[in-house]
Amino acid sequence: MSATTPTAVPPAGLARRFAAFIYEGVLLFAVLFFACFLYVVLTRQKDALFGAPGYVFAFVVPAAYFLYFWTRTGQTLALKTWHLRVVDMHGRPLGMARAFARYVLSWLWLLPGLSLWLFGVRGGLLTAGLVAWIAIYTLLARLHPQRQFLHDVIAGSRVVTQLPLRR
Repeated sequence: MSATTPTAVPPAGLARRFAAFIYEGVLLFAVLFFACFLYVVLTRQKDALFGAPGYVFAFVVPAAYFLYFWTRTGQTLALKTWHLRVVDMHGRPLGMARAFARYVLSWLWLLPGLSLWLFGVRGGLLTAGLVAWIAIYTLLARLHPQRQFLHDVIAGSRVVTQLPLRR
C-alpha cells in the first residue's frame, strides 16, 4: 500500500472492525493457550498466570504477536480475513514505537473492567460494567469524523479497508 493522504483511503466500517475484533479474540486465545502451555511446562507451575511474572507474560505475548504483524504487513490473520489494515495517518505501515503505543492504548477497551475487578466487583455486575464500557467506547468512535477508536486517535494510527487486488 503506498503512502497517501488520510482522506484518500476511507476508514473501515465499525461493523467490519468489530467482527475482526471478535475473530482476533478467538485467534489470540489460541496463541495465549499455546504460550501459556509452554510457560507452565518450562517453569513447572500449575498456573500460567500465577503472580506478577504470569501477568507480565500475559501482557508480553499478545504484544509480541501484534507488534510483529502490525509492523510487518499491518495485518494479523483476523485483519487479513476481514480485509483490514493498520496504518499510520499517512497510509504507511506502523513503526515499532507507534505500534507499541497502539497496543498499550488498546487496553482502554478493557481498562474499566479490569479496574472493577481490582476493586472486588465480580459476576454479573462486572460483566455489565465491561459491556457498558465497550458500548460507550464504540459510541465514541461513531462520534469521531473518521470513525476511529480513541486508541487509534491517540496513537496516530488508522484501520482502513484493504480489499484484495483484482487480477
